[in-house]
Amino acid sequence: MNHDSYLDTYIRSILDEVKSIAIVGASPKNVRPSYFVTKYMIDKGYKVFPVNPGHAGKEICGAMTYASLADIPEPVDMVDIFRASPAVPGIVSEALKLEPMPKVVWMQLGVRDDEIAGVLETAGIKVVMNRCPKIEYGRLSGEIGWTGVNRRTISSKKPKLAEGFQHFGLRK
Repeated sequence: MNHDSYLDTYIRSILDEVKSIAIVGASPKNVRPSYFVTKYMIDKGYKVFPVNPGHAGKEICGAMTYASLADIPEPVDMVDIFRASPAVPGIVSEALKLEPMPKVVWMQLGVRDDEIAGVLETAGIKVVMNRCPKIEYGRLSGEIGWTGVNRRTISSKKPKLAEGFQHFGLRK
């Protein structure tokens, strides 16, 4: 697979299929990108499991935090890696030991390991590298288009605004 460019259908299928996400490197600090992503994905209806050994046993965005992937008490569909690229092999090694294995390993912006991507794909796991699920969800759902950002998705439909929380997202 070409990991320099992903089809929107590939990203959309992942975001539609995934129900639970382990965010490795989630931060309790509300100014960190991993905090924003954790909160956003929870708000969009995903079950999120923050993974941060220094914060294990406490909550991030109302979700219990775990020290490792192995400590999460139920299967996860996706592992989102919010750590530097050198940490990827160790995290993926842990993910491959999960039963059942996750369906997707997603590496955040700036995180890439082509060799590990090959190992994951051989194991039947979908891979996304150097992308953010929050940004991709917002782009594909049209949410970031509200602020004038070119989301590379054309639609003739005008969003219908209503009172309260606005959700034109991918999830039904």
